[in-house]
Amino acid sequence: MASIAFTLNGRKVAAEVPGVERLSRMLRESCGSRDVKVGCDAGDCGACTVLVDGAPVCACLTPAATVEGRRVETQTGLVATDQLTRRLADAFLAHGAAQCGICTPGMMVTATALLRGTPTPNERQVMDTLGGVLCRCTGYRKIIDAVVAAGLPIDARTDASGAVGTALPRLDGADKVTGREAFGDDIAPADTLELRVIRSPFARAHFSFGDLDAFVANSPGIATVLTARDVPGRNAFGVIPGFEDQPVFAATEALFRGDAVAAVVGTPSAIAAFDPARFPVTWEELSPALTPAEAKSSGAALLHSNRPGNLMTGGRVFCGDPDAALERADVVVEGRFMTGFVEHAYIEPEAGYAIARDGRVEVHACTQAPVMDQEGLASILGLPKDRVRIVPTAVGGGFGSKLDLSVQPFLAIAALKLGRPVRIAYSRAESMAATTKRHPSEITLRIGATKDGRICGFDFFGTFNTGAYASWGPTVANRVPVHASGPYRIADYRAISEGIYTNNPPAGAFRGFGVPQSAIAQEVLFDELAELLGIDPLDFRLGNALHNGAPTVCGQVFSQGVGIGACLRALEPGWKRERDSARAFNATSIGTKRGVGIAAGWYGCGNTSLPNPSTIKAGIRADGRLFLHQGAMDIGQGANTVIAQIFAEVLGVPVSQLHLVGPDTDVTPDAGKTSASRQTFVSGNAARLAGAALRADILRRANAGGDARLGFGPGYIEVRDTGGIHRLDLTSLIPDEEGYVLKSQETYDPPTRPLDADGQGHPYAQFGYAAHLAVVEVDITLGLVRPLHFVAAHDVGRAINPLLVEGQVHGGIAQGLGMALMEEYIPGRTENLHDYLIPTIGDVPPIETLIVEEPDAHGPYGAKGLGEHVLIPTAPAILNAIRHATGARLRQVPATPDRVLAAIREANA
Repeated sequence: MASIAFTLNGRKVAAEVPGVERLSRMLRESCGSRDVKVGCDAGDCGACTVLVDGAPVCACLTPAATVEGRRVETQTGLVATDQLTRRLADAFLAHGAAQCGICTPGMMVTATALLRGTPTPNERQVMDTLGGVLCRCTGYRKIIDAVVAAGLPIDARTDASGAVGTALPRLDGADKVTGREAFGDDIAPADTLELRVIRSPFARAHFSFGDLDAFVANSPGIATVLTARDVPGRNAFGVIPGFEDQPVFAATEALFRGDAVAAVVGTPSAIAAFDPARFPVTWEELSPALTPAEAKSSGAALLHSNRPGNLMTGGRVFCGDPDAALERADVVVEGRFMTGFVEHAYIEPEAGYAIARDGRVEVHACTQAPVMDQEGLASILGLPKDRVRIVPTAVGGGFGSKLDLSVQPFLAIAALKLGRPVRIAYSRAESMAATTKRHPSEITLRIGATKDGRICGFDFFGTFNTGAYASWGPTVANRVPVHASGPYRIADYRAISEGIYTNNPPAGAFRGFGVPQSAIAQEVLFDELAELLGIDPLDFRLGNALHNGAPTVCGQVFSQGVGIGACLRALEPGWKRERDSARAFNATSIGTKRGVGIAAGWYGCGNTSLPNPSTIKAGIRADGRLFLHQGAMDIGQGANTVIAQIFAEVLGVPVSQLHLVGPDTDVTPDAGKTSASRQTFVSGNAARLAGAALRADILRRANAGGDARLGFGPGYIEVRDTGGIHRLDLTSLIPDEEGYVLKSQETYDPPTRPLDADGQGHPYAQFGYAAHLAVVEVDITLGLVRPLHFVAAHDVGRAINPLLVEGQVHGGIAQGLGMALMEEYIPGRTENLHDYLIPTIGDVPPIETLIVEEPDAHGPYGAKGLGEHVLIPTAPAILNAIRHATGARLRQVPATPDRVLAAIREANA
């Protein structure tokens, strides 16, 4: 061990560290500076950036010994002592530049260094400086705005009231910009036992263990080894009933590279020194099926014995007579489209901590679904549900993958077996190897149209590679046929999907549940139909767009709230302007061509034809404090803020009056999972009902009218109406077991109907709608595509918080851009953030957000969900823009330079 003395955030410190230690680990574990985040340990993400003698460095690449006698500053220290950083924190809050918050320390520390040397930076200087810090949530544009604003004179902004429709800064934002936010790897005490998972190095393999007891006995600091024999209950989990097919630990055969077979638990020093090559396991590699074609071939081994042909499940929607319609169509286009695995690439790898207390187990981890975690763990542990407590930490990005169990079973089993707290943090490579991905797809599609531009026949077949285990594959298979039409009127329609098991990482939920893949096929072929017919692509879409009173392909008729026409019309001014500009540019430019593309999308909010309830609770204590128990996980999208705004609005109090109680299965009712763009709609409605019930109780007790105004004071509520002032004495009321003298708890479940065998029914109570315009430049000699500008029109019903709407639009477009142009996960080859590329701050151009408000009858204050919708039209809009610029027809994403160049050559030929 070596003693290193240095100055940390203005105070002298000394840390005892091993001879070779990362600065990031020393700061976090020896100095308690857990505002320093670790996202990759490779210098790729920049989340761990600190200042050493005023210069930004990646702490994960900096040897701890090099800071001897030097000055180190982290986010918390800078916010506490540096006026520039405090201004920056205010600007990040005001502009919505911190969403999940995991990249915020790295961004703010790096920006502080810039502001010290360049007090009023411009946009280009900000982008150049922050290019080494990755963000997966914001789309970067809000971060750029915040850093530029921090260098300008403070304007005279007043705080937003928090009323519905106002741009209230996120209520959990202060902890994000000050470094107090605690993520999955931030909450375990120092020197807690650590856990390391042993995973298969092969896509398919038999395995057997040697003498595990001898291994433990001969390994100082190793406390135990866990295998399938240590699972107390059911060694299987999954998110869809009937598809719980993933083991905590494989028993004899691993089904994908990264499948867990065992775990080693020991002291931090023992785990740090652990060499997996020493672990007593013998592998027998077997022939894998890596594609759906291989998995469906005769003689292919079954991954799961109860799934013949490796068919997980399928979906179907059918109406009219698509074959006859295609026969009578004046023009028909068809294509085969392919998409690959896409990695979620959240900056926070999976992490958590578990402890056993009084016969119960508590798991603190990053998750999107605390009650689902609780139910899954209870089955795995063989315990009643009430003996499992889930206390979610902050979540550094999720996008769907953190709906599934990951670290939770390992931690819970270890903590119960050893009776000691245990922690784990996945490495970046482990996270990318072992967790879920977007489903690869192979889609064939034929669409017909009559010469007047009406769609006439639609025939879709999609194969989705679900990997080794089901995860959310059944949801994808069922959702895609409902959405593959896009938000258009199609009388004669057939869409069939299948999910196929392969020896790949499980494919699960990822922002859109398969709809972005189907939208690429449908929207690209729409442009080709419009071209053959000589119709403007925007006019073609407007002529076929759904409207109030028109049936969807499922036969569902909405009498109100169908906003796709309004979204498309909102693009008309930009469409004409940008097409004219591109025409003028292309007339003189030789090596670079400019193109403009559009695409539209829709997305049903919530579960498909299944119960989907959320429950929200509120209570008032005798001292006048008002508490909102809000169990909807905020993973950066803003649920904490939006749900509070809805509740406060209907109760009739300012948001500042609320004390938020976050998700915790012991004290917060189930608000359902954060997925499928459901929280604003479903949990927002539960909050509306809870606020209305509490208000009604107060007014009844005060004998006041419905238009009364409420004011909370110490021990009382003052109620003012036309009859005067009524004071409700809270101290005279008897508190319940939770300490509340007044309380409400309400549940909302969207009205849906099951789908029949042809997919006819009412799958969703509401859809949200979107239309995007993308402008790109293409280097026709190299195949490089550079997005220049996006215009995004989104029907959100009612923008509860316009600032958060813009943040979701920016982030979704950035992810869609990545899917379109650069992101392709290859198991075993792209398991880091330098081989797997996601957009950087220099890749995302300016984005113009057009908020369309077509109120929905079911939504709280008319609001609709948003998160998923943004990603859906982005990739096809880009592909259509490339086609407009070059004539190239792209049928596979990502549209990498080699694929673009090949398509250009084919078009020219």
